[in-house]
Amino acid sequence: MMRKLVACVALAATLVVQVSAEPMKAGDRQRLLAHLEMTESWLVSELSGLSQAQLTYKMTPDAWSIAEVTEHLAIAEPQYWQKVQDSMKQPATTEKLEATDASILWYGIDRTNRQKTGEARVPHGTFKTAADALAAFRKLRATMHEYAQSTSDDVRSRKLLEGNMDVYQWFLMISTHSQRHILQIREIKAHAGFPKA
Repeated sequence: MMRKLVACVALAATLVVQVSAEPMKAGDRQRLLAHLEMTESWLVSELSGLSQAQLTYKMTPDAWSIAEVTEHLAIAEPQYWQKVQDSMKQPATTEKLEATDASILWYGIDRTNRQKTGEARVPHGTFKTAADALAAFRKLRATMHEYAQSTSDDVRSRKLLEGNMDVYQWFLMISTHSQRHILQIREIKAHAGFPKA
């Protein structure tokens, strides 16, 4: 009798956990996939056909070139993706978080507030060419895209480690972060001194 009671309690607890964990909502999934696809194809488009002189041009001596911006994305996104995976190992939370989806999306558009990146994400010639950096970026994006498309994980109920947002918002931020840097590439290309070819 006692064994049956323990088994029933264990089953009930399992069902409660399963009911409380919801897969990604269709709208969230669609928004995330669309943003990831947009920023990947946009970066590919911005780099297409650029000469070595264009890829390495700097608006000022201490500014990043397009090649360096691309390398930054190729070394930053694996670090950001690891945060997704590590944060999903945490228990679900009902804590009220400060971040909003709108603020995450706005981050990708508004470049008025600029900050220096951490040393671990500063380009130092990790890749031989911008094409190599882009290939690494796209390889990881394929992994992220597959996860976003197929996961049944409840990414809204997990808080980002060392952050005041949920994991879904951080995942979206990975894409909006690249959007900020694509806009940086466009600024470099629009600069008066940018090589014609």
